[in-house]
Amino acid sequence: MNDSKKKIAVITGATGGIGFAVAKRLGKDGYHVILNGIEDDKGAQRVKELEKEGIKAEYYGFDVTNEEEVSSNIKQIGEKYGKIDAVINNAGGLGGRSRFEEMTTEFYRSVMALNLDSAFFVSRAAIPYLKKGEHPSIINYTSNAGWNAGGPGAGIYGTSKAAVHTLTRALAKDLAEYGIRVNAVSPGTIDTPFHSQIKSTKPEVFASWKNNIMLGRLGQPEDVASVVSFLVSDDAAFLTAETIQVGGGQALGI
Repeated sequence: MNDSKKKIAVITGATGGIGFAVAKRLGKDGYHVILNGIEDDKGAQRVKELEKEGIKAEYYGFDVTNEEEVSSNIKQIGEKYGKIDAVINNAGGLGGRSRFEEMTTEFYRSVMALNLDSAFFVSRAAIPYLKKGEHPSIINYTSNAGWNAGGPGAGIYGTSKAAVHTLTRALAKDLAEYGIRVNAVSPGTIDTPFHSQIKSTKPEVFASWKNNIMLGRLGQPEDVASVVSFLVSDDAAFLTAETIQVGGGQALGI
C-alpha cells in the first residue's frame, strides 16, 4: 500500500502498555500510526521497534491534558496528512488515591484532566480531520470503576471514567451525521507495567486477582488491542455509542 494511501491512526499514551500494543496491532492492520507520549526517548525507541516490523510510525511528544499542546499537535498531524482516520484516546490513569474528605482540589482536577479533559481535547481537535477520513472513528477508554465507583481512594477516578462513558455516547450522537463512529473499550485487569509495583511487592495479591475473573486469567494488552482493531474496522461499521467490556467477565464478578 502506498504510504500516501495509508489510514492515519493517532494513539495517545502509546509508548507502553496497552497503547503500544494498540499501535503495533493497527500498524500491522496497515495504518500509519502516530504515537503520542511525554517520554520522548521512549517514544523514539518505540518508533524504531515498530519500523523494524515494517510498520510506518511517528512519535509526537505532547501532554494530553494541555489544551494548547493538544490543539497544535493534532492540527500539525491533520494538516500533514490531510485527514485522520482513527483517534484512540488511550492516555489516562488512576493518578493516585485519595478519600474525598482529604482530597485536594488540585488532585481532583489532575485526575479529571488526565482521563476526561484529554479525551475531550484530542477528540475536539481531531474532528475537522476525521471528517476527511475514511470510515473514521474515535475510541475512548472507560473502566469498571465508571460503574462501581472504584476501590478505596479511587472514587474520583471512577467519576472521571463514568464521564468518559457519557462523553463517548454524546460524541457519537454529535458526530453521526458526519459518519464518524465513537465507541469505547473498558479494560479489566490487564497485565501491564501499570501494576508493576504490586506485582513486585505483593506477588500473591497480584496472582489472586485472576480469581475474580470468569475466564480465570489476567488480560494481556493484545486482548484490548484486538478489540480496538475491530472497532475501527469496516467490520464494525454499524457500531457506535457502544462500550465493550474487555475483562474476561470480570465486570460481573464471581
